[in-house]
Amino acid sequence: MLIVDAHLDLAMNALQWNRDLLASAYTIRAQENYTPGKGRGVGTVAFPEMRRGRIALSFATVIARSTGRPVPHVDFASSAQAHGLGRGQLAYYEGLERQGHVRLIHDASQLDRHMREWASWDGQHQSDGQAPPTALPLGLVLSMEGADPILDPAELEDWWRQGLRIIGLSHYGPGRYAGGTGTEHGVSDIGVRLLVEMARLNIILDLTHCSDEAFWQALEQFPGHVLASHNNARALVPHQRQFSDDQIRAIAARGGVIGAAMDCWMIAPGWRHGDDNRAVTLDLAVRHIDHICQLLGSARHIGIGSDLDGGYGREGSPYDLDTIADLQKIAALLTQRGYSAVDIAAIMHGNWWSLLRSAWSQ
Repeated sequence: MLIVDAHLDLAMNALQWNRDLLASAYTIRAQENYTPGKGRGVGTVAFPEMRRGRIALSFATVIARSTGRPVPHVDFASSAQAHGLGRGQLAYYEGLERQGHVRLIHDASQLDRHMREWASWDGQHQSDGQAPPTALPLGLVLSMEGADPILDPAELEDWWRQGLRIIGLSHYGPGRYAGGTGTEHGVSDIGVRLLVEMARLNIILDLTHCSDEAFWQALEQFPGHVLASHNNARALVPHQRQFSDDQIRAIAARGGVIGAAMDCWMIAPGWRHGDDNRAVTLDLAVRHIDHICQLLGSARHIGIGSDLDGGYGREGSPYDLDTIADLQKIAALLTQRGYSAVDIAAIMHGNWWSLLRSAWSQ
């Protein structure tokens, strides 16, 4: 079955972590065997595994924070540095497209052609275990995780021309545009101006990582389409990073979709990086999907937003997930819970496809 994954930090892994994603995840692991640090030598995401897992489309991020709390590889000392990293990540995606490895999706007609091409291939090879041919590019929708790389809202149209279609205002900490995870800050004055420009350009708002204050303020002030690319349920894992039932209902009321994330600490309450992950399985991640479906009475507002290799690897992912190709196991787990084939297809890819078509058909 085809998968749309709404959150992959591909450029960060390629540029800040110096991984050649054209090589397999196993080759990258071998290359990093003696590289110290969390997530090194245990990566799960690379293009061959994305192909084997039928990840037809993903939301590929631009990420570079500037919060005043520098962290190697992701949080920089000045907004100009974050800007430079963000532009460099765009250039990386453009380079991949020029080489034919990916296809940057900008509008509804491109989206439909791409997904139908993949669906046609998948319909012919559902049971033979083959990976799509390299002539079938991976589809990417460009998304920004935390808006810090944007120096000023006045330049947003230039980012849009380069393909940016989704923006989250914040990440961890006090972002320039809004308070992020671990803060109680709302949307800043410059953030309000950014939301106005996003609405004008029909850029989708990703509410992931917003503080509770910023979440409700942004939802009130932004009239356009919204989503949550990688969020789980606070009812199951009580942490500000997750969304409450009220927040989940609010996203659904706006026609949004929430992507279930595969970080162990977002799946199992009390789990922290460094803990043994053998008890954290994909079925526990599916509990979050099921919670959202039961809460809303529908499977139309949930999808996958794995966040795999978002600064961690196998050690921070479900134990029964070796590479991103194992996201295919989610379909069988949903079947075991009694979900219909139609609802499973919606969760695996259809809901994200529909949201993008709706947003881009205006």
